[in-house]
Amino acid sequence: MTQGRIIEISEQGDPEVMEVKTQTFADPGEGEVLIHQKALGMNFLDVYHRSGVYPLSMPSGVGTEAAGVAAKVGASVVEFKEGDRVAYGGGQPGGYADYRNMPADRIVSIPDGVTYEQVATSLMKGMTVEYLLERVYPVQAGQWVLFFAAAGGVGLIAGQWGRSIGAHMIGVAGGPEKCKLALDYGYDVCVDRHAGEDVVAKVADLTNGVGVPVVYDSIGKDTFGTTLDCLGPRGYFVSFGTTSGPVPPVEAADLQKRNSLFFTRPTLVTYTANRKDLVMSAEKVFSKLADGSIKTEVGQSYSLDSVVQAHRDFEAGKTKGSTVIFP
Repeated sequence: MTQGRIIEISEQGDPEVMEVKTQTFADPGEGEVLIHQKALGMNFLDVYHRSGVYPLSMPSGVGTEAAGVAAKVGASVVEFKEGDRVAYGGGQPGGYADYRNMPADRIVSIPDGVTYEQVATSLMKGMTVEYLLERVYPVQAGQWVLFFAAAGGVGLIAGQWGRSIGAHMIGVAGGPEKCKLALDYGYDVCVDRHAGEDVVAKVADLTNGVGVPVVYDSIGKDTFGTTLDCLGPRGYFVSFGTTSGPVPPVEAADLQKRNSLFFTRPTLVTYTANRKDLVMSAEKVFSKLADGSIKTEVGQSYSLDSVVQAHRDFEAGKTKGSTVIFP
């Protein structure tokens, strides 16, 4: 048995519903690994879980990404041993903690030369970018690509990933500081929504009026119409987040009238459901970290005891880049 802290909620709501509790972590069961967590990733999924956008059974933990050391290994686990550096991204919430038991088939090995902080700020976001840019819509060199929230954790990795493919990345961010950050991380152009810049007009100008073949939209309600207006014939509307609220109903006839558009709402869960895909995706992220194709931007860090403030800042748009939580 191991003592440690965990963030727990007994009801969903504002950041204040999160409480720091001390508990005893059981030894790992068969097929599990007890991880002594060294760095925790923070993602908008955590806000969805905490706030009630995604229903959870109560009480519940929060957080789905961490990097650390295998402290104990359960029976039948052969891929990992005590002392191995391991990480996970995705699965059931409960990652905001000092320790965590995880199924061995949902964790991956951390290669040499990659830090815990790098992993906690890039694994889940990087795997998200991998499936979006390489599998949902395989981006090709020379294509113009529109990506919302370009200065966020996912957005900054997307800019670099797209550049490594040879795509021309158009970002949308709020404010000159965030736009500069996006430009430093792979974007050819960044539209400042706080300055009232016209995203549709900018896309039309850059593409000679044709529109882009794909838009990656994590905003949802507020950008739904803009995304549709930016797409060219047979373009892909990839909706992978709803930070401003759920998207309106998608009318099939509207997709038809707009030159045969595609609409999809993919999730990381589906694209890493089997271990083969999980390991493949993680290895691509680690490979791009190792060769310098992508780097992480840690905009801010918090202690485990200050996660309430972390969520306040996150939802208020006060953060930039990735956020890391240290137990």
